Amino acid sequence: MKIAPRLKTQILPGWSIDQFNRLSKWIVRASVLLFALTSCSCRGPSEPSRKVEPVYDKVTGSLRILKLDSDGDGKIDTVSYMDGGRVVRIEIDKDEDGKVDRWEYYGPDQNLEKVGFSRGNDGVEDAWSYAGADGSIVRIDVSTRRDGKPNRFEHYENDVLVRAEEDTDGDGQIDKWETYNGAALASVAFDETHRGTPNRRLIYGANGSARLEVDAAGDGHFVAAASVAPASR
Repeated sequence: MKIAPRLKTQILPGWSIDQFNRLSKWIVRASVLLFALTSCSCRGPSEPSRKVEPVYDKVTGSLRILKLDSDGDGKIDTVSYMDGGRVVRIEIDKDEDGKVDRWEYYGPDQNLEKVGFSRGNDGVEDAWSYAGADGSIVRIDVSTRRDGKPNRFEHYENDVLVRAEEDTDGDGQIDKWETYNGAALASVAFDETHRGTPNRRLIYGANGSARLEVDAAGDGHFVAAASVAPASR
């Protein structure tokens, strides 16, 4: 049985989570400040006005978009979508290759709710991370088909993957469960009968060996089925 490789969840190559969190906070503060500057009658040749391009609603006159050159190199790398003075979403192209690297979504309280990113670093948003109260990642939702619909859900503790569930056939029901021990895959279970619970699972040993177990009755009681030779994870 072929086991899918563990997904890489790096937010952006070369950037740590702390670095991006600091950048995000700066951008939100800058967006709110720039809203105030662009809304008042005292606009002048200030540094912010040379780096920002506001877009207003043609009917209501309210601010809708702020295009920002965050590093002053003459290239727009950050676009904030606004609801007047409130930040709704921010799109960041940090490496300035013309493709968005990071999508940030903010709630009415201006707190960051989730962060979207592209696992292929190709501008396609296919994963979304959620942080806990301490700022560490607690969950990442993944669209393995890259269609904008999450079908894999990874759970983290102290930024380490501990378990995951996945809908592999796209029927809306979880049919694959994984558990991890440190960096190693500890077990993977499958629902091959569409009953909503696993009927077969593989338990991995520390030496790479695997034990196949089955639950034919669906009561959560697994029994050994056969010996399986050591396999690569």
